[in-house]
Amino acid sequence: MGWHGSLALHYRSQSGRTRVHDRHDGPLRGIVGGDTLAIEIEIDPDAHALVTTPGATRFYRSLGEPATQTLAVRAAAGSRLEWLPLETLAYSGCIAENRARFALAPGAEMIGWDLTALGLPASDQPFVAGRFTQSIELAGRWLERGTVRGDAPALLDSPLGWAGQRTLATLWFAAGEAIAAARRESLLDAARAACDVHPLGRHAGATAVDPGVIVVRVLAPRVEPAMELLAAIWRAWRPLAWQLEASPPRVWRT
Repeated sequence: MGWHGSLALHYRSQSGRTRVHDRHDGPLRGIVGGDTLAIEIEIDPDAHALVTTPGATRFYRSLGEPATQTLAVRAAAGSRLEWLPLETLAYSGCIAENRARFALAPGAEMIGWDLTALGLPASDQPFVAGRFTQSIELAGRWLERGTVRGDAPALLDSPLGWAGQRTLATLWFAAGEAIAAARRESLLDAARAACDVHPLGRHAGATAVDPGVIVVRVLAPRVEPAMELLAAIWRAWRPLAWQLEASPPRVWRT
């Protein structure tokens, strides 16, 4: 029998400060076949939440049952969310699905990222079996969904796919309504400038996939340089979009 874990976070703005109420049940980190982990985040008007994770999310080898993690976010008008988890590791032989859905009300905004690494190439454990499905949805604006299989390397090695890399990183800035054109272009310029001076620049790109969504995509051989580039763009976006200093969470340094 698999584990069924859940985490619910509710952020409220009180007297100019954001407070959170949480409810947790079951495991929250390593996920094996048959396990499910459901995360729900609700952000009230004018609240600001930065959510990260204490360690990598790991989908281990399965004996046949799928493992699933779901994230559902509802952000009210005037709220802000930073969804900045550490990486997701898909071990060879996993049968896994990772789904995230963000519903932003008009006036809500967010910065989010996802880093997915296949296998453990540094430990000579490449991703050669199993499958991993990823879904990122910004309700009504953008849907990203794809599946990679370890026993079908054509997509992983093709220049039209992962181009031989094994880490795929995605960063986005999104709003519940269209972003003003000048503001959107300034955010795109900042992302492209960070990519231009980074060693991964030729494997990175930024575009506005919707008037309310900016997406940065990065391919890398491993997690660390991809995380470094995403964090550089986050540090540029936070003061530019919200006039807030970018102070990395301490857990990123542990």
